[in-house]
Amino acid sequence: MHKLQEKLLELSTKQDLGKLSLREIGKLIGQKGQPQKIKHHLLQLEKNGLLVINRSAKIVSRTKPGTIHNTSLVAVPIFGSANCGPAMIYAEQQVGGYLRISGRLLSKKRDIFAIKAEGYSMNKANINGESIEDGDYVVVDPTYRSIKNGDYVLAIIDNNATIKRYFNDKENHRIILLAESSASFSPIFIHHQEASNFLVNGKIIQVIKKPKTAWSRFKKILSE
Repeated sequence: MHKLQEKLLELSTKQDLGKLSLREIGKLIGQKGQPQKIKHHLLQLEKNGLLVINRSAKIVSRTKPGTIHNTSLVAVPIFGSANCGPAMIYAEQQVGGYLRISGRLLSKKRDIFAIKAEGYSMNKANINGESIEDGDYVVVDPTYRSIKNGDYVLAIIDNNATIKRYFNDKENHRIILLAESSASFSPIFIHHQEASNFLVNGKIIQVIKKPKTAWSRFKKILSE
């Protein structure tokens, strides 16, 4: 995140930005005389879902997880990306933005977060009828305590994140993380004695398709 955006977010917790001019905001964060730069970064924060800007009421508020006030939308925090191949992408802990999703499109609304999928090793997965394509978002329930064989999970291996199907092979004292893809991807094997470097960060309960995929489906329906 840009340093100015970090300063704006911090300021939004102390000041009502909706009651300040762009010049006043700029002065408070050390950017005196640059209102257009302030406007740009405020719009970027709004675009990424980190700020909610009500222009008619002149209210600027920081987004919080949960239902957005006076709407049917739910703000779901995005915690970075996860690889659908090997565990190669570092697992981020900070909120990088929010997905604003209609409550009717979510199977669960509380204590969830989203991860952006990268890669194609799960493009044959089936989560409520949806596969996981590159660029899709997966909704993760970190409070799910009873991970079972066959569940789709967000796994963390040596601080790197991956999306896989989980199997606990107790007979051979190992955990197997399987890809489900139209291409060939090797499984990941983790011996029980090495599980200290491995954890399941939650069960994947839903897939939010990227706009391009959703739009392609819509066009196909229209042409039928």
